[in-house]
Amino acid sequence: MTLRRVVVTGMGAVTPIGNTPNEYWENLLNGQSGAAAITRFDTTHFKTKFACEVKGFDPLAYLDRKEARKMDLYSQFAMASSIQAVEDSKLDIEKIDLAKVGVIFASGIGGISTLESEIKDFTNGNGVPRFNPFLIPKMIADIAAGLISIKYGFRGPNYATVSACASSSHAISNAYDCIRLGRADIMVTGGAEAAITVTGMGGFNALRALSTRNEAPQSASRPYDKNREGFVLGEGAGTLILEEYEHAVKRGAMIYAEVAGTGMTGDAYHITAPHPEGLGAASVMIRAMEDANMPLTEIDYINTHGTSTPLGDISEVKAIQKVFGEHALKLNISSTKSMTGHLLGAAGAIESIASILALKHQIVPPTINHSEQDPEIDERLNFTFNKAQKRPIKAVLNNTFGFGGHNSSVIFKQV
Repeated sequence: MTLRRVVVTGMGAVTPIGNTPNEYWENLLNGQSGAAAITRFDTTHFKTKFACEVKGFDPLAYLDRKEARKMDLYSQFAMASSIQAVEDSKLDIEKIDLAKVGVIFASGIGGISTLESEIKDFTNGNGVPRFNPFLIPKMIADIAAGLISIKYGFRGPNYATVSACASSSHAISNAYDCIRLGRADIMVTGGAEAAITVTGMGGFNALRALSTRNEAPQSASRPYDKNREGFVLGEGAGTLILEEYEHAVKRGAMIYAEVAGTGMTGDAYHITAPHPEGLGAASVMIRAMEDANMPLTEIDYINTHGTSTPLGDISEVKAIQKVFGEHALKLNISSTKSMTGHLLGAAGAIESIASILALKHQIVPPTINHSEQDPEIDERLNFTFNKAQKRPIKAVLNNTFGFGGHNSSVIFKQV
């Protein structure tokens, strides 16, 4: 069968450095860090006392008060970014076939703050089971996809993907497949996360995964720097509207980019650590390139997973050099997590938006906070350290990798 072309016709974002795609992009180019002291709870006894919280978010700008009360924060983020994206796409809900519009929306953790709060109330209530009737629908990781479809009446494929930090990239990949295989004409896809809670921070601290640079949080996320020592937890949401190319052209949609191909692999190695030689990371990039039927030389920029962990950054760099060979020296590479922190299940969504805007504006956002070269990382590679760089960009590859060895790559190209 002939596979249909898929393009991006709308975007929405709620991030630690901007609550719209334009704000987010402007702060990426300015090298703005979203890290600061945590405001949600008392961090006195925590090893890490900072994170990249979303700032100035008002759910009532998107939802009525009654609706918002029935949603966990992660779902509120999801709804806000999706409403933005639908508006940006200029979809006329009255004129499209709603049965051919679907939603695949991810979260790695779901409504952890709701679950945490309800358990705390139960414990403090002498064991009397007085639970909120909305506990389950607020908590489950698939509810954002359901809420988005209910709001607009979208009756196409509808579900969530859960693969830790690769969750929203897998959602984008699945949505892409739905359209190119003819199962839908339009898909709303992306991911949301709101895990900056006592449990979220405590759990990642226990894994020794987080930076503890409490004296200088804005410089804590430092991918590829010799002195990196863990990631910074972030939160927020990103949404893409994917659309079949001819459908988009027929309605006169503004097209940001084309989804060229995707790859999905597993490390089959360790529950939290990446393969030290980057075998899964290398194979997922190869699969994406094969799916896109593109030569390696057409990739100009890689938005890396780049979490700022000692092992993960080196593993990904090894994979890039293994796959791209000499062309790796001609690439721009950057990790926007240096500014947003790590949004877990929403990372792939907001980093796809950064990749698409880099393609649109022909500018590579920087990797900030680099001060000392890591001798284990090839200094000839261009990590776009500390300052955005203008360059011709034909295609961008976006990597996301998750605990459990879940790997996903998505390629966007000019139309």
